[in-house]
Amino acid sequence: QVQLVESGGGLVQPGGSLRLSCAASGTIFSPNAMAWYRQGPGKERELVVEIGSVGVTYYADFVKGRFTISRDNAKKTTSLRMNVLKPEDTDVYYCNLKEFRAKPTGGINEVNYWGQGTQVTVSS
Repeated sequence: QVQLVESGGGLVQPGGSLRLSCAASGTIFSPNAMAWYRQGPGKERELVVEIGSVGVTYYADFVKGRFTISRDNAKKTTSLRMNVLKPEDTDVYYCNLKEFRAKPTGGINEVNYWGQGTQVTVSS
């Protein structure tokens, strides 16, 4: 069973920076992707950024140019560097791991794991 533990959230002023980290434990199947989602009160959880096991990345438009994701496959970690933070970036950020497993009958089964979430607050 995979477990994800996040760290690095906190309070920062607008324009500031934070770095979130996520460490995975357990056996991870490939191919896979690691991602960061965020969710605020009364809102749906939304994808912020994703990185595949070979390094291909996807960034949501609202973070392009400000956030950078990286991963270390050997250490089973992913990090999110967040720059030029805005008040609207305030949310709980969740680390996600997606495993893409082949089904015996064909097709792909996606298995998701989630961290417990870390609060990011951007406020003066």
